[in-house]
Parts: sequence; C-alpha cells; structure tokens
Amino acid sequence: MSFLGFSDDTLDFLADLTIHNDKEWFEANRDRYRDVVLAPAVDFVVAVGEGLQQRIPDIRFDTRTNGSGSLMRIHRDTRFSKDKSPYKTSVSGMWWQGDGKKMNRPGFGFQLEESGLRLMGGMFGFDKPQLAAYRRAVDNVTTGGELQQLVDRVEASPGWEVVGEHYKRIPPGYDAQHSRQRLLRFNSLYAHPTEPVDPEVICSPELLPTVLDVFDQAAPLQQWLVK
Repeated sequence: MSFLGFSDDTLDFLADLTIHNDKEWFEANRDRYRDVVLAPAVDFVVAVGEGLQQRIPDIRFDTRTNGSGSLMRIHRDTRFSKDKSPYKTSVSGMWWQGDGKKMNRPGFGFQLEESGLRLMGGMFGFDKPQLAAYRRAVDNVTTGGELQQLVDRVEASPGWEVVGEHYKRIPPGYDAQHSRQRLLRFNSLYAHPTEPVDPEVICSPELLPTVLDVFDQAAPLQQWLVK
C-alpha cells in the first residue's frame, strides 16, 4: 500500500486539540478527528507495516482503532495524574514482532505531534520475566558484548541515541563494577533519532521511505531483543 503523507488538516487538528482539550470540543469535532486523523493514521499503519514485513516477515500490525490494535487510544488515563486533560495531543502506535501482546514484544513505534513525528525501535518496557532475561543476556559475555557493540554503533551515529536507563543502582546479584552496568539499569531499550521528522516531510510522499529508513537503522538493536 502506498502512503502519500498526512495532510495539513491532520496537524491542524492536533494543534487545535492542544488548545481545546475538553470533551465538549472533541465531541463537536469527532467527525473531523475520524476523517483527518484516524483514517490516515490507519493507512499509515498499514503502509509502514507492509514495508516492514518485506524486511521482517513476522512483523505484526492491527488496524483496529479501539486501543487493541496498533494505534493507541487518544483518551488519557487521568486516574492517577494531576493533569486531567481528557485527550492526548498526539497520535501514537506501533508494529511488533511475533505473537503476543504488542507492548510485550520488540518492535517499532511512532508518535505524531503537531510539531513533528518521533520514531523509535526496540522494546518499550520489559515485564518482570523479560527484565530478568534481559539482565542475564546483558551479563553474558557473548550476548552482552553484542548488545554493547550495537549500542555503541547507534550512539556513534549523529542524531541518534539509545534510551531506557531507569534504575539508579545495579540490580542485586550483579557486580557493582560490571563493564555493562549502564545497560543493567535499563527497564526498556530502544533507539531513536533525537530530532523528529519535520512537518514538511510528514505531509509529503517522502514520509514512508523516511520512516522505513529510520526503522532500518534501528532494526539491529530491535533484532537483538528478538533473540
């Protein structure tokens, strides 16, 4: 499937939602949201997903728009937040590899904001068993060494970084002077460009090849996580 880019209307809606983040405005503009945000976002998911499957055959994507598919819900969970704004002012989603829930699988993600499109590839959060397995792999001389080389390669690339560091201390049971102690403090692991894709590209046919090129660069790290 081809994708010729989002429209200015998509970014305009997100800008307006930033100003009018309330239920009354959103309900009055629900049809607009469906037409200029949700529909093209689904097309984007399909086009990128098909492109990824040419590279990684078992990449998964899902066009449902209720939060169970690739696209995240636009409604915010405000139960434990001081910010009671009911809606996210961005559109986000992901493509994941292999069977299982999307958030528990290595994959690729995006976040579309009025100011740009952020892209990333890796694992966006380890559950408890995954975190334990990840730490064992980091500790292992072979697999940990491979990961360190991948991280170094990404971080040597201008405009790229690897993120996921969360814990302040080395987990119990590991050498406090471990040569890969930084990686042992991660609770997620993904690579991303530090600057977003700008709106001119977002609203052009250049978007699809740009996204796939970014994901190609993030793929070695993402593939390490699959192993």
